Amino acid sequence: MTELPDELRQDPAFFRTSADGQEGQDGQDGFRDGCRVPLPWTRSGDSYGFGPGGSWLPQPEDWAELSVEAQTGDPGSTLELYRDALALRRELPGLGDTSMSWLDAPAGVLALSRPGLVCTLNTLGEEVELPVPGRALLSSAPLTYQAGTVCIPPDSCAWWAI
Repeated sequence: MTELPDELRQDPAFFRTSADGQEGQDGQDGFRDGCRVPLPWTRSGDSYGFGPGGSWLPQPEDWAELSVEAQTGDPGSTLELYRDALALRRELPGLGDTSMSWLDAPAGVLALSRPGLVCTLNTLGEEVELPVPGRALLSSAPLTYQAGTVCIPPDSCAWWAI
């Protein structure tokens, strides 16, 4: 996410609606056009490979390392995490259209169960120690274990086979 000046925005709703919903007034905040730009494909070029005509919004200069080209093959990248998560979803019926139930968890932690799976999400800015719920399948950050417990890092998620 980045912040773009209003004159670079392209979202028509930004220019036709006010913050109080009045038609014909410019500048409603809350639309994502002012802070979201396309996923960069390559490390170089005016649009980081988005296309020969450029992207509809300018790419931030420091986004070259967030490109698909830079993240491909990097096991710690967001792109590879999403690829692994999508592969898991295809493999495991419990991640499809099945029942779900919420589990008891400490404040700031969301935990849910699906057939054969548990998902734990730490929304806090500090690690949380939980009983190990099963065999770790995937996590968005490295997990650490100690004597039957696992430390879930801040702002991270783990998927477990049970």
